Amino acid sequence: MARPRRIERSNLLLAILAVGVGITAGYGAGIFRKLIALVHNLAFAGELSPFYDSNAHTLPSIWGVGIIAAPILGSLVVTFLIKHVAPEIKGPGVSDAMDAIYYRGGVIRWQVGLARTFASSIQIGTGGSVGREGPIMQIGSAIGSGIGQLTRIREWQRDTLIAAGASAAIAATFNTPLGGLLFAIEIILPETSSRTLIPVALATGSGTFIGRLLYGDTPLFDIPALANGSLTVTTPQHLAAYVVFGVLVGLCAWLYTRSIFWCEDLFNRLPSNDYVRHALGMALVGVITWLFLTYTGHYYVQGLGYATIRDILDNALTSPTLLLLLLAAKLLVTSLTLGSGGAGGVFTPSLYLGATLGAVFAIAVNALFGSTTLDPASTAVLGMAGLVAGSTGAALTAIAIIFEITRDYHIIIPMIVVVSIAFGVRHALLADTIYSFKLTRRGHPVPDSLDTNIFMLHTAAELYDPNVACVGHTRGMAEIRRRFKRFGRQMPYVLVLGPDHDIQSIFSARRRFRFTGRGGIHHWSDEHRDTEYIVVAHDDLMFDVVGRLRAAECEAALVTTDGTIDDPRDVLGVITMSDIARSSRLARQMELLRGHESSP
Repeated sequence: MARPRRIERSNLLLAILAVGVGITAGYGAGIFRKLIALVHNLAFAGELSPFYDSNAHTLPSIWGVGIIAAPILGSLVVTFLIKHVAPEIKGPGVSDAMDAIYYRGGVIRWQVGLARTFASSIQIGTGGSVGREGPIMQIGSAIGSGIGQLTRIREWQRDTLIAAGASAAIAATFNTPLGGLLFAIEIILPETSSRTLIPVALATGSGTFIGRLLYGDTPLFDIPALANGSLTVTTPQHLAAYVVFGVLVGLCAWLYTRSIFWCEDLFNRLPSNDYVRHALGMALVGVITWLFLTYTGHYYVQGLGYATIRDILDNALTSPTLLLLLLAAKLLVTSLTLGSGGAGGVFTPSLYLGATLGAVFAIAVNALFGSTTLDPASTAVLGMAGLVAGSTGAALTAIAIIFEITRDYHIIIPMIVVVSIAFGVRHALLADTIYSFKLTRRGHPVPDSLDTNIFMLHTAAELYDPNVACVGHTRGMAEIRRRFKRFGRQMPYVLVLGPDHDIQSIFSARRRFRFTGRGGIHHWSDEHRDTEYIVVAHDDLMFDVVGRLRAAECEAALVTTDGTIDDPRDVLGVITMSDIARSSRLARQMELLRGHESSP
């Protein structure tokens, strides 16, 4: 009875920590928004003020054409923070949280959250075209990881707190608790179960409460156009229009994802240093935003761009020429900001691109087919959801967030159509999302789905590798090579035995080609061997084996008849986490193959 009580206490502690993470992330989001306001007001108006309405257009700067220098000066500070404090803050913040979970044991350095706070507030405040949601999520994730490290909890619990921090941050920012929770499930969490969902939900609720305490319980955008029910699907023409629009949104999501990294490759090829590259990119951003002010009366594409989205949703911006120009310019300045070495989010620019594309599409359809009347503002809402889903890969999150922002149920059916098609088109053209693409280029791929595999209900006897060789710790390379030769291409696992005939370590088969040198086994470096392992019975379910491996934080499990070892010869075989991951992929491929063969 002691073990269940210990698990219960552990879960209670995690729940309490998650609430703390949610509250801290909520206040962190508020501080971050105030910093953006301070930098923005100083850069454009020359005054220190924490009050800034992001839904209103920025007034012409007191510096005139000199405002072009603001993003350049901001880029120097941002580059310094990236190079000397936290390189992880470069680009979208969500990518680093994913990398920490899958490749760094749930560890995010405390400097990351602090550096991200200042770098992104300066980037946005001085006119960089990035969003605040990605940085806020990285700040929340850093808080979760930091608390997890201080309390010395297990790795899976740190991962859960990272997801909790990200979920709470996005919920506090958008006032969308359901969207925040779904974002954690779709993008951050490596495991979806009651032990992870409950803490994340608690953190999300806590973060939302703090966000409403600071900024009130109001949606980010109030959209009068939705009140007339213009998004109801009443005719086949409407459905056809939404299908075509979904394809266009998917293509735009693909272009948006690729353009950032095309721009990054372009700047990396320039024969200069990071400071000059980022300053050059932000100089171009400054010139473009100043030209918009000169010829249209508003900066339009600088910073968050909420004011422009607000105009579109109010049907106050209906010129198709200007909308197309804004679409192209926003895509360009966002790519320049991030591609040249900036730090910021990609969520808000996707809302901007989706809104402009939606408005243009509705105007074009109405001009070509007078009988199919689409409201530009309402279609812009669909574009926002589709671009978010297509670029980030968070389809359910996009639907939930836009629904919570608009709070209008009429939007659901057409939004599901557009989001699904946009997601499918982008995935067909590019398997990676805008978050995972950065990690794939770094050589750190992450799974694009979390599968429930039938093979997890199989026993250890059905999966273990029986090719095992035992050698004494004083043996040399000649003995190991002889053993490998005897096993042929099977690549056995080598159990290294101590003086008392006990198993000291395991050399995994996948590392056989690292076995070089003339020294004995005791001279081989620790990176070549697993000194920690667990022992499981041959009839243990794989689900339980995986749980025990994660709890013990080790790689290998030795399989015996009854789960105990009295003699090394009792070992029937070895199972490693790599074997399990490989079997998971094979199981999924077999399911797909069987489905293909059974189809008519």
